[in-house]
Amino acid sequence: MQELLPGLFHWHAIHPNHGSQVSCHHVEGSATTFDALLPDEGIEWFDDHRPQRIVLSTRHHLRAAEQIADRYECPILAHRGGLHEFTDGPDVEGFDFGDRLATDVTAVEMDAISPDDTVMHIEVAEGVLLFADSIVNQDGIGFVSDGLIGDDPEAVKAKIRERATAMLDLEFDHLLFAHGDPVIGGGKEALRAFATAG
Repeated sequence: MQELLPGLFHWHAIHPNHGSQVSCHHVEGSATTFDALLPDEGIEWFDDHRPQRIVLSTRHHLRAAEQIADRYECPILAHRGGLHEFTDGPDVEGFDFGDRLATDVTAVEMDAISPDDTVMHIEVAEGVLLFADSIVNQDGIGFVSDGLIGDDPEAVKAKIRERATAMLDLEFDHLLFAHGDPVIGGGKEALRAFATAG
């Protein structure tokens, strides 16, 4: 568990389904947990950081949300476009792009690699953007492999760059990724370089 900025926690965990390392986050201000697997400290870490909600940046990131939500009696939130994933449970509440999910969290439209893929604008420090699956930071900021993007990878990549360019108008200086390491400081410049490359 690492406190990247005051009140912003990050940890890595190995996803039990595919064995890859993923990233998880918690914002102390509004007690919002994102895309969570359990940290090395165990679920008990949350006893002192009790979540008020668990937010999925995409429907594919349920991870340990149900276990945490059951223990702390808090809702799970996901974009409305991905709620079909949960027809058989668990209970997940829908949100739309532009919705304020907590006092310090707003859902920003990505809708590129999938209709429910969401960027979270988190009002911590100078501002933070958290990316779901469209942009990753594994050996540099980039895309997932073409095989995971869809039938027309180049068109999807162009749309992702377009969305990323629009986000440069937001207030932020840090980047978080559900897949990859955080960028603390210089995040806007790093996203601008990614958006204008190629």
